[in-house]
Amino acid sequence: MPTSSDMTTHTDPALLDALQHQVAVFARRAEQSRLGGVGQARNSMDRAAYLLLNRLDNEGPMGVKALAAGMGIDSSTVTRQVAPLVDSGLVNRASHPEDGRAVVLQLSERGRSRLEEVRASRRALMALVTEEWTEAERDAFCTLLTRFNASLSTVTATLPPVPSSS
Repeated sequence: MPTSSDMTTHTDPALLDALQHQVAVFARRAEQSRLGGVGQARNSMDRAAYLLLNRLDNEGPMGVKALAAGMGIDSSTVTRQVAPLVDSGLVNRASHPEDGRAVVLQLSERGRSRLEEVRASRRALMALVTEEWTEAERDAFCTLLTRFNASLSTVTATLPPVPSSS
C-alpha cells in the first residue's frame, strides 16, 4: 500500500491542503445544519435514522448484520440506532421469509411516509443551496461527491484502528 508521502509527490500540496480544508468546512457546516432540509421537517430526523431508513427503503427488509455490513458499522451500533425507530413505529421487526427463526427489519408504512417527508425537505434544501448552479454542475458535484465518499470508505476500511484515548 502506498504511503501518504508517495501519494502527495504527484499532487500539488497546496491543492491537497485546500481540498482537506474544504472537506473540513463542509463537515462542520453539514454537522451544524445537519443538512436537515427546510420547512417543517427541517432537522426532524437525525443522520443515523435517515441513513438506516433510506437503506431499508432502497434495499428492502434485511437483518441487523446485513444492515450493519452495508453501512460499514458494527451490529451493536445498528441495534442501538434501530431500537427507537422500532419503538416509534418507523421500522417493523418481521420473521425472515426463508428462516422463520431469524428477524429482519423493514420500513413500515409510517416510516416510508416519514422518510418521504424528510427527503422532500432535504431536496428543497439542496435545490436552495444549488439554485444558482446548472444541472451539469449539480450532476458533476454529485458524481464527484459519490466518488469521494466511495474512495473515503475504501481507504478508511484499510486503515488500522485509531487507539482509544482512555
